[in-house]
Amino acid sequence: MLVSILSSLCLFIGIVALLIGSLGLLRLPDVYSRMHAFGMMDTAGVGFLILGMMLHAGFTLITVKLAFIGIFLFFTSPIAGHAVAQAAYKDGVKPLGTSKLSAKSPPSKQVVTKSAANKSAANKSAANKSAVNKSAAKKGVTKKSVAKKSVSKKGVAT
Repeated sequence: MLVSILSSLCLFIGIVALLIGSLGLLRLPDVYSRMHAFGMMDTAGVGFLILGMMLHAGFTLITVKLAFIGIFLFFTSPIAGHAVAQAAYKDGVKPLGTSKLSAKSPPSKQVVTKSAANKSAANKSAANKSAVNKSAAKKGVTKKSVAKKSVSKKGVAT
């Protein structure tokens, strides 16, 4: 009695999993999403169907054969899905939409090395010199007079 109930439950779960996978195959937008949905549900559905049949058959030679079939399908189904996805990718099929994960993830922290910091400081000082030269050119002041003024402000005689 209990074995019959468990067998029926496993068969029912397997059928529902295969139907959900088929629905995902029909409803999802691109090849990769479809393959993922059906590949996952196919493996789970067939696994539950085989488990239900094994429970129903009891421990016989049929159970051993079903176990070998289940192990075979457990390993070959994901490999087949991967092969189809790789063929689609090599054929140039692009996934639809953008990743929601990359839009929500915080920006990664950059590791600043000493050479990068030195380059950054050099770029800032070059930008400051450029700004000084531009402002001096607007005022009609030459580089030598700007240099003399900056030295005299520090209290050093020229």
